[in-house]
Amino acid sequence: MELTLPSMAALLLFVPTVVAVVAVPGPNMLLILSRGIGQGRRAAFASALGVELGTLVHVLGTVVGVSALIAASATAFDVVKYAGAAYLVYLGIRTLLSKGGALGDGPAGSDSPRSVGTLLRQGALVNVLNPKVALFFLALLPQYVDPERGSGASQTLVLGLVFFTIALAMDLVYAVASVGVGAWLARSVRFARAQKYITGCTYLLLGISAAFAQPSGRRAG
Repeated sequence: MELTLPSMAALLLFVPTVVAVVAVPGPNMLLILSRGIGQGRRAAFASALGVELGTLVHVLGTVVGVSALIAASATAFDVVKYAGAAYLVYLGIRTLLSKGGALGDGPAGSDSPRSVGTLLRQGALVNVLNPKVALFFLALLPQYVDPERGSGASQTLVLGLVFFTIALAMDLVYAVASVGVGAWLARSVRFARAQKYITGCTYLLLGISAAFAQPSGRRAG
């Protein structure tokens, strides 16, 4: 595939759009903040990286047309939708039933390699199993592709990598901020007791919301 870059005009429009999209609070931001608050810097950074590895999967899916299949097939959409919803509900229930911090992975600031690997994988899965993210990329990226410049797939890939870079940078900022918030909240005994319930209920709400996600062509109104 010949490398074809998007036009400079397209990039100048695309970059601020990405910044605005990533800045809107959503499942990814909530995951990173909750990890940082509950487990410290390493957990927040691992979750941020995991989330954006999931973004790369969606970018590649858009390039090869997997996202188009999800948008066109009600069955494919529902399979991914309910898999993502079930995973979020699982995280919520596990958190509520745990005896320790968020998801019961250990104390704040735990540096266990296994724990970090688990957080990395969970961050990626939360993003990969969200069909609305796949549909988002399918809807967004083609708008900035100019077929007359050459390979549309190549331009889509470049735009996706730009999105990944910006989103990762902003997620790492959230991770740093979450550590500061966590250090302050750690002094609160009440927060320590309520933390797992707040986090668990957040995951449950996200899972329920994902279960009712609809592609744009099937929305009731």
